Amino acid sequence: MHEPFTLPRDRTVVLPIDLQEEHRRDERYLVDGYAQVLANAGALLDTARAEGVAICHAAFRRDFDRVPPRPLEPLGPGGVPVFSDPDNPDIAICPEVAPLPGEPVLWKNDLSCFSEPEFPALLGTPDWIVVCGVWTEACVAATIRDSIARGIRVLLVKDAVGSGTAEMSMTGVINLANRLYGGAVCDTETALALLKGEERPVWRLVGSTPLRYQGSDIGTVFDLL
Repeated sequence: MHEPFTLPRDRTVVLPIDLQEEHRRDERYLVDGYAQVLANAGALLDTARAEGVAICHAAFRRDFDRVPPRPLEPLGPGGVPVFSDPDNPDIAICPEVAPLPGEPVLWKNDLSCFSEPEFPALLGTPDWIVVCGVWTEACVAATIRDSIARGIRVLLVKDAVGSGTAEMSMTGVINLANRLYGGAVCDTETALALLKGEERPVWRLVGSTPLRYQGSDIGTVFDLL
């Protein structure tokens, strides 16, 4: 259901996840509508900076020197990481959403930001995190679930996340919304207003798993958020 909401900006961190070049350059990992995801995430960052809201960036770098290959993990030719290889320049964060000096950056070896011991210190102790990034059902979802488990509320910006197809991202958002305990879902326009201190209606979870969908109505259910 939708209800009026005001974001406690002094206890909020904007968290863009894995907005890296490989998602628009590597055919294996292309994100559908990535240009718009980057534009929306960039708008969130610009507004957060203008309003003095904290930011923490996260990106994937599969570093076997730090975390050796896991059982069953796919490998590339010669045993290199199959994605986010530290020696591949495409792991760079896209310039549209690049960190500014002084903004913390987490380089992680797994899906969730919380897989890295240093993340809590970089994140601080917010009540809320505003999440954007890719892929919705993978690193975004893992970080959100771990946030909830730690009592950190999540504002998921549904049109500032992306995946391999639009349907993959929409179903990822819906599945997260169904268990987004204590959190909220909104679009970029609403999130920008919230970051400016304005009150806006957002979708909040009531009970558990209220949103059901079939292949034919994914978009309709997504629009309810």
